[in-house]
Amino acid sequence: MAIVRAQDALSFTPQCNYHVFLSFRGEDTRKTFTDHLYAALSGAGLRTFIDDEGIERGESVNLELEKAIKAAKISIIVFSKNYASSRWCLDELVMILEHKRTSGHVILPVFYDVVPSQVRHQTGSFAEAFGRHEELFRIEIDEKKREYLKNKVEGWREALREVANLAGMDLRNDANGHEAKFIHKIVKAIGAKLNRKVLHVAPYMIGMEYRVGDINSWLWNTSADVGIAVICGMGGIGKTTIAKDVYNSNFERFEGSSFLASIREISDRPNGLVRLQRQLLSDILKGKEEHINSVDEGIVKIKEYIGCKRVLVVLDDVDSRDLFDKTIGMRHWFHPGSKIVLTTRNKHLLKTHEVCRIFEVEKLREWESLALFSWHAFKQDHPVEGYVEQSKEVARRCEGLPLALEILGSSLSGKTLDIWESALQKLAAIPDSQIMGKLRISYDSLQDDNTRRLFLYIACFFFGEDKDFTVTILDGCKFHTTVGIDNLIDRCLLMINGCNKLMIHQLLRDMAREIVCQESPKEPGKRSLLWDHKHSLYVLTEKTGTETVEALHLDMHLSNNSIKNSDQIELKTEAFARMRNLRLLHLNAVKIKGGFKDFPKRLTWLSWHRFSLKSIPSDFPMESLVALDLSHSKLEHVWKGTKVIVHHYRWYQVLLICLHA
Repeated sequence: MAIVRAQDALSFTPQCNYHVFLSFRGEDTRKTFTDHLYAALSGAGLRTFIDDEGIERGESVNLELEKAIKAAKISIIVFSKNYASSRWCLDELVMILEHKRTSGHVILPVFYDVVPSQVRHQTGSFAEAFGRHEELFRIEIDEKKREYLKNKVEGWREALREVANLAGMDLRNDANGHEAKFIHKIVKAIGAKLNRKVLHVAPYMIGMEYRVGDINSWLWNTSADVGIAVICGMGGIGKTTIAKDVYNSNFERFEGSSFLASIREISDRPNGLVRLQRQLLSDILKGKEEHINSVDEGIVKIKEYIGCKRVLVVLDDVDSRDLFDKTIGMRHWFHPGSKIVLTTRNKHLLKTHEVCRIFEVEKLREWESLALFSWHAFKQDHPVEGYVEQSKEVARRCEGLPLALEILGSSLSGKTLDIWESALQKLAAIPDSQIMGKLRISYDSLQDDNTRRLFLYIACFFFGEDKDFTVTILDGCKFHTTVGIDNLIDRCLLMINGCNKLMIHQLLRDMAREIVCQESPKEPGKRSLLWDHKHSLYVLTEKTGTETVEALHLDMHLSNNSIKNSDQIELKTEAFARMRNLRLLHLNAVKIKGGFKDFPKRLTWLSWHRFSLKSIPSDFPMESLVALDLSHSKLEHVWKGTKVIVHHYRWYQVLLICLHA
């Protein structure tokens, strides 16, 4: 923390703000109480102006001191026995009061070795000092100068009376004469008056109040245990915003504090973990730099220092347990009463046997979403006339995700209605790249390709499906589905509702589908998953499918089908011939002509609603099927003759057949 003293006055400007301006009598307290107070204020991260010893006073310095007073939020006036003896101190006092009358400047009187009544009524050493001041205008020969000095002395008296009547702090009453305790109380009082925010937080905290309140209640617990809180949720849900607000509201309650931002990102940089360790120690030690050469050395030094203070440490964006341990070491190293807060997309980052509080951030409610979007789009809490329906549509698409609401609101702010309409059409077809980039971090952090592919399958084909049914189907596709679903839930990419259905946030579904589209932006037949009606129909009619295709959905019964005479389109079985790796096929009201001898033999799930044939062709490949769903079909019998179907999958046999008339 840079120490700014009066010798810097010539380069000082009001834009260089201070938290505190110190007014004191140098001969009384400069090298004792005020010096210790200044060190404590600076150590607490408060920019404090203090004049330097031996500086020559004059009109120019007075002017600069006045600028410093105006640039400070609070003035601490240390009243000592000889304070009133200094005309410079009394002039400074008058300046401070004048600034208070014209602004929101705060004054904290501190009574050191004097009592408030002595200052208020100018008794004791204050009476003696004013006797000497009044003697000056009594012996002054020049009448005008005598009158000026008389008014000046009366102004000093009035200033002392006014300040002594303000709520202040008294060494004898507030700390029973113990200076260290007294200084600690002063620093705490200044922090409370400043309501200081050391971290920038998003200006519109819509819907965050009660979310922050729950974590604050946990932090205010005075238990001697070392507490750990995990703030978890999907990307863009507001975890970091909540953590910053919590830190701003609580860091002064602890003897030391540190907020380590973007840990996942920084740790990937050269020497990133060491940098994080250095910052942690610098924060805890109030700016003192510790030389660290390696992660192991950093862990040793962290263990040495964090056990001595009750601290608050916030770790933002932690994606692995190893990263957590290397940044701050072991929980039991911390001093009793310390608190650790971390934000993560991994709900079960910590082991199940470790005691911690989990705060899962919920998405915004409908009215909160519209309000947050409106603040960014219109600088008010509701849409302007003419943009109401469009605003509701954007808020609906964002499904309570603050990041998306902020980005889209800001991008549409000030735009005309026709641009809004165009943007909504584009958003429906092409997801916003900035939002997708933030969300994709969770997908990229999944531990293996199997889990990543599982996420894409669920997002494209099994959203809203029963969990147990999905597990059966995808286990047949050689996915380790149960553990994979558990991992996706931990990463806040998936949830299971009360009806045992798999649910994914709409923007996460958009992201998953965009990932698949990027496999082959121009040729749908070279993508692994085909869920879009137009793309699937194009691939089958043009016979452009390849062995890359693993799953395909085509619904010719869509009420909003944009293809003319689509109910008359008849496809050929040969369109599937090259799709040798097709495992999931979901058709509705699709007419296919031809023999099924060369149909994909790896099909695990076939859902063919409104199947038009009266029986399943005898050459239809069924050896790999786990589920066959022919709901609402025209079947009169399943197949002609006798057909033996045995499907070996691990240690059980299973074939689900749905034949609803």
